[in-house]
Amino acid sequence: MTAAEPLLEAADLHVWIEGSHILQGVSFTVPRRGVTALLGRNGVGKTTTVKALLGLVPRGGRVRFDGADTTALPTHAIVARGIGYVPEDRGVFSALTVAENLRLAERRPARPRYDLVHELFPELRRRAAQPAGTLSGGQQQMLAIGRALLNDNALLVVDEPTKGLAPRIVAEVADAVARAAERVPVLLVEQNLALVRRVADRAVVLDAGRVIHTGPAAELLDDPERVRSLLGVGRSAPAGDTAGRHT
Repeated sequence: MTAAEPLLEAADLHVWIEGSHILQGVSFTVPRRGVTALLGRNGVGKTTTVKALLGLVPRGGRVRFDGADTTALPTHAIVARGIGYVPEDRGVFSALTVAENLRLAERRPARPRYDLVHELFPELRRRAAQPAGTLSGGQQQMLAIGRALLNDNALLVVDEPTKGLAPRIVAEVADAVARAAERVPVLLVEQNLALVRRVADRAVVLDAGRVIHTGPAAELLDDPERVRSLLGVGRSAPAGDTAGRHT
């Protein structure tokens, strides 16, 4: 496997849910470094695409990860091949401590990478004994990303990390994603275009269950007319501002 070959490839993905044709032939690739942002208006199929990649919904088409066809594999086998998933609701166990949340994410028999997690997010070490439910939204997102980094994953899939967060917390999450991306490539579903501008190298835009644009993220975001046409929003706002967020 060469560096030029994509880490992940989705080809002609189709998903039907309750009779609705949600994904209608989605195809794109994720390279072996950097952040690939999956963009689009609400309801166009971004989260469904992520779930299709992970085998969380029945789908047609083909998925290849790190050179292997994973289309027919169950979710646990796909994840075991080296994909860390951070769902949009973060999925932390609020009654458990930070340390217990991390311990539950350990994938045996591999050695968990606590040194890396604590280096990137020292707050998690300081709050190890604190119940996760008492953390701020930004701290919970760091915990969710930290769990995904704990194992030696080749890809992080991060779904809507700033959803529902106050503007001042968005900057913290942007820092967390940027730090994580220095170590492992990221497929990022996000609607805050300021965060996308800061961290993303490539952009894939969905509309009505189809890919309608792929290319460098900066090139897209520097073209207000194209942003308006593809995403239905104006120019991106400064980091931490919600003005560049479409709902």
